[in-house]
Amino acid sequence: MDRFIEITDFHAPELDVYARLTEAQLLNRFEPKKGMFIAESPKVILRALAAGCRPVSLLAERHHCNAEAMEAILACGEVPVYTASLEVLTQLTGFQLTRGMLCAMYRPPMRQPEELLKNARRVAVLEDVMNPTNLGAIFRSAAALGMEAVLLTGGCTDPLYRRCARVSMGTVFQVPWAYLPEDWLGLLRDMGFRTAAMALRRDSRPVDDPELKQAERLAVVLGTEGDGLRQSTIDGCDYTVLIPMANGVDSLNVAAASAVAFWELSRK
Repeated sequence: MDRFIEITDFHAPELDVYARLTEAQLLNRFEPKKGMFIAESPKVILRALAAGCRPVSLLAERHHCNAEAMEAILACGEVPVYTASLEVLTQLTGFQLTRGMLCAMYRPPMRQPEELLKNARRVAVLEDVMNPTNLGAIFRSAAALGMEAVLLTGGCTDPLYRRCARVSMGTVFQVPWAYLPEDWLGLLRDMGFRTAAMALRRDSRPVDDPELKQAERLAVVLGTEGDGLRQSTIDGCDYTVLIPMANGVDSLNVAAASAVAFWELSRK
């Protein structure tokens, strides 16, 4: 294929997107239509393509172009594919490669929360979850365990952040998501949702409380690792919910807690 281009100049501007631009620069808040993200690994790239994301270029380890990688390369159409040995690639500033392939893609249009809530029955709400590993794991659980959308406050990390998308196994492209307005509790209430705050309080209900399952529309609200949900958020929710623990353990990592809550609260 003549679109395979061997890397010889580390300072080539075509490689800036992979090696020299920060996540904030890729996001390009001043010109959102030009914003990009980096998808890592063939599986994530293929799921991003299936969701309608447009590729710009690929960067691949020369000897890692196996059948799965070639499927992703062919699916990307005629975009250039930059290649080099692993020894050469690791010389790029800040470059770390998982499963031999990266793809620069344009960001998809932002969704509106009202659009996602309109016909949903069970959704996840994440308040200020900054850790990309946790966020990616939560998306993976949401996809696997029945959440129809993920809604994020402005303090959350970007779901298309490279590590987040990789940890999610590309499910950030399968589960619809959107950022919430400041008065998001009011929005959920106006759209007919009951809200269940995952928090440790004396009046917290166990996650298997029958009343929670009977709610026609329910939003499961989770907070950042360590600090958890804001007190004002807990006070504003309809329910406060906990996962019963054994052996003196008081809480789970937010990603693990999300899996338990999604499993229990998505079942009819």
